[in-house]
Amino acid sequence: MTSTASSTASSTVTSADGTSIAYTRTGDGPAVIIVDGALCHRAFGPSGGIAEQLAPEFTVYTYDRRGRGESGDADTYSPEREVEDIAALIQAAGGQARLAGFSSGGALTLRAAAAGIGVTRAACYEAPYVTQDWHRDAALAYTTDLHQALDAGRTDDMPALFMALVGMPEDQVAGMRQAPVWQAFTAVAKSLTYDNAVLGYPAGGAVPTELLATITVPVLAMDGGASPDLLRDPAGIIAGACPDAERLTLEGQTHEVSPDVVGPVLAKFFA
Repeated sequence: MTSTASSTASSTVTSADGTSIAYTRTGDGPAVIIVDGALCHRAFGPSGGIAEQLAPEFTVYTYDRRGRGESGDADTYSPEREVEDIAALIQAAGGQARLAGFSSGGALTLRAAAAGIGVTRAACYEAPYVTQDWHRDAALAYTTDLHQALDAGRTDDMPALFMALVGMPEDQVAGMRQAPVWQAFTAVAKSLTYDNAVLGYPAGGAVPTELLATITVPVLAMDGGASPDLLRDPAGIIAGACPDAERLTLEGQTHEVSPDVVGPVLAKFFA
């Protein structure tokens, strides 16, 4: 393990299937693990800012989900492998941890909370399950296109497919493809199929209410007041399906939630 005189350190853990998972630990207090959404990892995404908000009260673990950043990968994938990754991190944290997941990371957080691996509280922000028929049709078509692009080696097209799904205008996507940031997207493009699997595709992407009913720890299901209904509605279903859950809308927030806003909310819930 590499450490400094500060309270920040970076290291790796080995998951059950032998995959190396890279993480950073910062702060001091009860353990919190932040679970990123699609295309994000420690060097590219909101988890660092959220960790800064929580570090005064908690020991915060940010990590690169498998197939991203400095973490390894395996030849085959299933969502259960990512739950095992979180289990390895929880063991490194002492056997218990709170989880905070964002977007598809929220769906992974809920899977982990139901797995009995030492999760003590679970918060999710806008897990993008499907609640509308038209959205389900679009997501199923996206799933087909995504895997066809991967099979054909067109990883450069995969982030564009994802951005089209979430509503980014075609001209903006075309502009981003010419920007240096596109290399960061294509480097983790294969992991988009992992996010899809975590959300239940190709079976349909509905909120897994039967699974959520088995969660025995407190759950906070959040959404942003400025987000569209298709991103907000799942939070209500999640809160209704979990035995001990609260729904909270963060007014003025979109899917790209501000760490300054969500950080204090998480700190209160985790305390």
